[in-house]
Amino acid sequence: MSAPTGSSRPSTTPTKGFGAWRKNGGMHETADARLLETPRSSDFTHTDPWRVMRIQSEFVQGFQALAEIGPAISVFGSARTKPDSPYYATGMEVGRRLVEAGVAVITGGGPGSMEAANRGAAEAGGLSIGLGIELPFEQGMNEWVGLGVDFRYFFARKTMFVKYAQGFVVLPGGLGTLDEMFEAMVLVQTSKVVQFPIVLVDRTFWGPLIDWIRDVMVAQGLVSPGDMNIISLADTAEEAVELVMAGKAGDRVAAQEG
Repeated sequence: MSAPTGSSRPSTTPTKGFGAWRKNGGMHETADARLLETPRSSDFTHTDPWRVMRIQSEFVQGFQALAEIGPAISVFGSARTKPDSPYYATGMEVGRRLVEAGVAVITGGGPGSMEAANRGAAEAGGLSIGLGIELPFEQGMNEWVGLGVDFRYFFARKTMFVKYAQGFVVLPGGLGTLDEMFEAMVLVQTSKVVQFPIVLVDRTFWGPLIDWIRDVMVAQGLVSPGDMNIISLADTAEEAVELVMAGKAGDRVAAQEG
């Protein structure tokens, strides 16, 4: 695996754009698209077929960039996490421990907890991957990403998170983090993916959500009791990495809830 080594900060910041790139490498541009834009008159009959080609190119660039990265774990968490937050420190340790366990680290490539995990991976000498997304507000790729792929479409990006990872570590986060976590749970629930551990870090943060799923959704028959076994809880980076690497995402929540 190739990535920044040592504890020094990377010397360059990735260029803004869409495509796949490696640090200190060139940029491969992809076409702009606005798939969800409300059609104006009948023009959509001419433009939407071409958007299919643009979407296809986004999948192709992702497959091409990530096909040979080897084993990897995706790490999710809030873009709003501050560098002085305990969550940031945990994210760094998660990234470092994953690299030491022999896997690459994939994040959304943004700031906050994503930056923390990328930084931990890069400082440990591992492959630090960022899958960026176009947003209405400027976010950009964090400087600790060694291999980056920029996306315009959430669905293409989400496919890469799952296709090239063997599990998820989920740090405290907001709506985006919940979206990624629940989508992964549904994929496991419906057997679209198998042997896919999903580990939530910080019982204090995630506990109320787990309680609500069990006490409301499960109690009303909207979720099967066995679906609680899809996720596991951890309080430390060490525990989270041990769980995700062992692939034992099943027993922790059910066991601790009795």
